[in-house]
Amino acid sequence: MFRQNRSTQHAIAALSRLAELYGDPGRRVSSIEIAATRNLPKPVVAKILTILAQAGLVAGSPGPGGGYRLAKPPGEISLQDVVELFEREDESNCPFGPGWCGNREPCPLHDRLIALRELVDNYLKKTHFDIFQSKIESSVRSVRAKSNRRSRGRS
Repeated sequence: MFRQNRSTQHAIAALSRLAELYGDPGRRVSSIEIAATRNLPKPVVAKILTILAQAGLVAGSPGPGGGYRLAKPPGEISLQDVVELFEREDESNCPFGPGWCGNREPCPLHDRLIALRELVDNYLKKTHFDIFQSKIESSVRSVRAKSNRRSRGRS
């Protein structure tokens, strides 16, 4: 089963925040703001954003008015893009212990574990950060619709 480390979790959280704000093209967000909105440690977020920038997933600009934004549309960034940066491939998933499958006859769970890994890999490749943008946009539309209904009721 796929277990992500904390760096991966923090990177997904940071990118999800940037994806939420992607519809506001001039908006840049500081690492401090991302840390605050996602309840993450500030130094960790700064380090993760540096790694994401080096990978071309975010763009950052220093100084007053600076901050971070996505370097490409959220629909072009998959969870797999993030996982590849922060996770090491672990072939030692065999429940019989390291060195069993591949060195001996496969364990009884081997084929099922391979199928599960393929399922998770497929999910990570097909899930993009626009899912976060869509959720925020629908929330904004809902709030605007309620506000419009109230306004019309007062006339």
